Amino acid sequence: MKIQHNISLKPYNTFGIDVKATQFVEITSLDDLKTFLNTEKDFFTLGGGSNILLTNTIDKPVIHINTKGIAIIKQTNRHVFVKAQAGENWHAFVRWCIVHNFGGVENLSLIPGNVGTTPIQNIGAYGVEVKDTIYEVEALEISTLSTLTFTNEDCAFGYRNSIFKNEAKGKYIITGVTFKLTKKHHQLNSSYGAIQSELDTQHCKNPTIADISKAVIAIRQHKLPNPEEIGNGGSFFKNPVITNTSFEMFIKKYPEAPHYIVSNDTVKIPAGWLVEQCGFKGKRFGDAGVHKNQALVLVNYGDATGEEIVALSEKIQQAVKKKFGIQLETEVNII
Repeated sequence: MKIQHNISLKPYNTFGIDVKATQFVEITSLDDLKTFLNTEKDFFTLGGGSNILLTNTIDKPVIHINTKGIAIIKQTNRHVFVKAQAGENWHAFVRWCIVHNFGGVENLSLIPGNVGTTPIQNIGAYGVEVKDTIYEVEALEISTLSTLTFTNEDCAFGYRNSIFKNEAKGKYIITGVTFKLTKKHHQLNSSYGAIQSELDTQHCKNPTIADISKAVIAIRQHKLPNPEEIGNGGSFFKNPVITNTSFEMFIKKYPEAPHYIVSNDTVKIPAGWLVEQCGFKGKRFGDAGVHKNQALVLVNYGDATGEEIVALSEKIQQAVKKKFGIQLETEVNII
């Protein structure tokens, strides 16, 4: 366990927001975590820093979960169960799976962040959510220092949601995640977004999971800014899901709007399309802005503060609400 004082969190959040942590504690083992929790109960947990927007100095201790390790737990004829420690980089884990020909997470390639935060948000992209592969989640209960295991069902996954954002929020620290992946007869998902078009561009007629990953990476690199070059937290807003009744009125007025059927009763509208129709795509307000290729991504061009990003997001929400009658919810957690 390494403890530092009064350090900038700019290198630890993908938005590149320069706020201070009065105490910064790097956790590299379960023993480290238990030792820390023996004396501290009020703290802020930081993983990969990819889905947060920091707005102020954090006066409580910040613990950075940096535990490493990937291991095969068990196998069946078709499936393999792989456990990854919370501090493993998510994309590095996806690459590891592809190298071993383990299928299920390839559509989630190049999503920033660490393994331990993926169940909290139930990350998703290109027709796949991480809940589709999560077998169980291991977490440390803060009050008792006991290790508990949550099954997939226990996690109560929803769209960008889970038990860890609701009734279990603040009660546990995720220490590891076990994934159920396919060893053969992979169920490839190439129908969402531009994946099939990208595969066609690459003249790939019989894609493998590696080909799907390569296509997703190419699409994301074209549409989304690299956080190492332009600060951002990925998709800033959730794609709104509306009822069929609301959708019927919406589509009559905007027949060109892209949409995806979620269930018999609900339809998803791409938030990026809504933001773009309000004229924000590519707009810059000081060092805060909306990315030129993807209106769903708010960016920090250098020295934007968290408050400036928040102000921009609120301006966008107000414009979308006024034009479409749809309230956008933030996907990024504002701290």
